[in-house]
Amino acid sequence: MSYNSTFEIKNMKKLLPLMLFVLTAHITFGQINTADEVPEIRFTTLLNANTKSAKLSGLKGKVVLIEFWATWCGSCLVAMPHLKTLQAKYPKALQIIAVTDESATRAQQFIKSKPQNFWIVSDTAATIAKMFPHQLIPHSVLISPAGKLIATTSPELITEKVIDSILRRQQVHLAEKRDSMISADELIKRNFFATDSVQTRFLMQNEIKGASGMSTTWLNDPSFSNRRLTAINLPLSSLYAIAFGNFPYGRTINKIKSTKDEAIYCLDIISKSPDQLLSDLQQALAKRFDVQAMVQQMQQEVQVLKIVDPAKFNALKRNQSGKRTYYSRHGEIDQQALTMTNFADFLENYGVHKLVTDETSNQEKFDIKFSFQPEDPKTLLAILSDMGLSLVKEQRPVDMLILYELEN
Repeated sequence: MSYNSTFEIKNMKKLLPLMLFVLTAHITFGQINTADEVPEIRFTTLLNANTKSAKLSGLKGKVVLIEFWATWCGSCLVAMPHLKTLQAKYPKALQIIAVTDESATRAQQFIKSKPQNFWIVSDTAATIAKMFPHQLIPHSVLISPAGKLIATTSPELITEKVIDSILRRQQVHLAEKRDSMISADELIKRNFFATDSVQTRFLMQNEIKGASGMSTTWLNDPSFSNRRLTAINLPLSSLYAIAFGNFPYGRTINKIKSTKDEAIYCLDIISKSPDQLLSDLQQALAKRFDVQAMVQQMQQEVQVLKIVDPAKFNALKRNQSGKRTYYSRHGEIDQQALTMTNFADFLENYGVHKLVTDETSNQEKFDIKFSFQPEDPKTLLAILSDMGLSLVKEQRPVDMLILYELEN
């Protein structure tokens, strides 16, 4: 079985966090377990601290919270105000250290737009992450004033009550966050292996604990390209959105009776031909769930992508290789052979986070690579201006996916 490891990542939490950070350890570490003493870590070039360097041993007597996160991770950003509140409540008894695998430059950009009262560190080599293995962020490591590991957990579980208990030398019990360290490649092989001769099938199972959420249509696999879809740890609403044409979150109206935690599923579907894949997936979901879906055109406020400077637009790099690539994430794109319609999709999902429609009337294929500061929308608008493009707010009819349950 061959497999394209360049997935189309959909939603869910992801990988790692922030400040220029070099660390040294005096031993080769294996897994650090609860109640173990944490090996020495040296933090240097702290980006927003009143000291240029620090050691973990120098923080003994304080509770230390090492928070793995990233500027592109939505769940991480949601946790930031909570961490800021904790640091303000315990300025002398607690030290929060936010660690990212992003560059110091990117971290400094974030700090400039969103100042924080805790330390921020960049660990591009992921040295510290290897001490506390994980796949998903945010990922919180709580260390006692004596330098021993209390828990690896999630930031929302570390409350004022927890910090007070630690400072009183009381035992605390926090739910452990244990990620699967198996690669997506291996997860698919273990759960959904298929030989190249398989023509049709549908398999579905419950959540794989500790794995990130993703989906792939096997674009670079000659046996399965666009006739196979594999999804790991996606909610039902996302599976329906994929089945009806990859509807983005902003174009989906979910009327399904919500529960606090929406059920998560994994599935693998193989169809005879690419043009049958989505209809086969729709039918398979309809057999198993009491969820109905319909596409309805609705008048919406959208950002219209337009060419405003033809000279700048004509200077953009056209694709020569014919190879389509798909890398993009919050604040960053590096794609080849994409159309302006594809670019509008990127802007909607990873840029302005508003509905975007392409009205450039251009069908050429481009190679586009840039990054911007999501916390400062002006940086993206400036890049678009340099490309000869603009976004104009207007009303347009938009296809919306509506999910609902039939009345009993």
